[in-house]
Amino acid sequence: MRYPLSRAADPDAGWLAAVMRLVFVLLLGTSLTRYLTHHLASPLAPWVIALSITLAAGHLSGLSERRPAWLAAVLANWAVLVLMAPSFAWCAVPLVYTVLRAFPPRTAIPLVTVLTALVTAAQLRLPGADPTMVLLPPAVAALATAVFLYMQRQGARQRKLIVDLIRARRELAAVERRQGALSERERLSVEIHDTLAQGLSSQQMLLQAADLAWEQDAAAARGHVRTAAAITARNLAEARRFVRDLAPADLADQGTLEAALAALAEREAAESGLPVRFQLDGSPVPMPAAAQSALLRIAQGALANTREHARARRASITLSYLGDQAVLDVADDGRGFTPPSGGPGGPAAPAGGRGHGLPAMRARLRQLGGTLTVESAPGEGTVVSAAVPLESPPEVR
Repeated sequence: MRYPLSRAADPDAGWLAAVMRLVFVLLLGTSLTRYLTHHLASPLAPWVIALSITLAAGHLSGLSERRPAWLAAVLANWAVLVLMAPSFAWCAVPLVYTVLRAFPPRTAIPLVTVLTALVTAAQLRLPGADPTMVLLPPAVAALATAVFLYMQRQGARQRKLIVDLIRARRELAAVERRQGALSERERLSVEIHDTLAQGLSSQQMLLQAADLAWEQDAAAARGHVRTAAAITARNLAEARRFVRDLAPADLADQGTLEAALAALAEREAAESGLPVRFQLDGSPVPMPAAAQSALLRIAQGALANTREHARARRASITLSYLGDQAVLDVADDGRGFTPPSGGPGGPAAPAGGRGHGLPAMRARLRQLGGTLTVESAPGEGTVVSAAVPLESPPEVR
C-alpha cells in the first residue's frame, strides 16, 4: 500500500518538499566545503566536485519524487560520493524522506536500511570517529521512518473519514429530498381532498338530485344545477389558488379566519339546506397563516362529512381563543358513529364513508403541534374539535 503525499491530496506537501530541498542544499554545500577544506589537493577532488554538482542537479530537479528510476540514479550517485568522501553521509536525511515519499513501505524500508548502513560505515571512516556514534544513524533513521509512516497512515485514515463523511452527507441529503417529496405529496393529497374532491362530491350529489327532480319539479332541479354551478366556480377559484400557493380562497377573499368561517357557515346553509351557525368566543389574536388555513380546511372537511354522512338537522362552528391556543369545534345533531380506536390511522367516518377525512385533519394539526378530538356515539351527534397553539411550535429536526 502506498501513502503518496501529492500536492493535490495534501496542500502542505509543497512547502515541506521545498524545505527538504533547502536542507539538502545546505547539507551538500557544507559537506563539499568541509571536503575541499581538508582534501583540496586530493586527486579525487575533481570527481567529488563533479559528483556533488550531478547529485544537486538530479535531486533538485524534482524528478526523483516522480520517477523511481531517476531516484535510483540519484541514490547511486550519492552512494559513490559517500564512498569517496564520508563527509557527504548526512545528505542522506532528505534522501530518506524522498525514498519514503516515492516508494511503498515494503520497498522504502529496505532502501532506508541500506542508506543507514552506508551512513554508519561512513561515520566510522571519519578520522577520530567515536565507535559509540554507530548507534546514532540507525536511531535517527528508525525514528524518522516511524514518524513518517505514522503520519502517512493517519493522513490516509483522515482522507477515508472525509470521504465517508461526504458520502454520508450526500446520502442524508438524498433521504431528506425523498422525505420532502413524500411530505409534499401528502400535503398535496390533503389539499386536493379538502378542496377539489369535496367540491366534486357536492356537485355529484346536487346533479343527481337535479336529475331525479327534473320531470316532477323543474324549478327545484334548476336550483340544484345553479348551486352545483356555484360550487364549480368556487372550486375553480380554489384550484387556481391551489396552483399558486395552496392558500384557501376563502381566507384570501374574507381576510380573516373568523370572516372565512362565517362565510363558510352561510354558504353551507345556502347550498345544502343544513342550518349552520357560526360563533366566536374570546377576542381574536394574531395566528400563523398555516394555522388559519388548517382550521378552515378542517371546518370544510368536518361539514362535508356532516353533509354526506350525518343526516343532521343543524350544525354549528365555534372558534374559541383560549389564552395560548385556538380551538375550533364543528358539531352536529346527526346520527353519530363510534369513533375509531386506531388513532390517526383509523377510518375517518362510519362504514361507507370516504375514509380520508380524519387522518388528513390529524396530519395538518400534527405539523402545527395541535391535536384533534372526535366525540360521537350512535344517535348522539358528533363534535370534531381541533386545537392549535397560537405560538409556532419549535422546528423538528
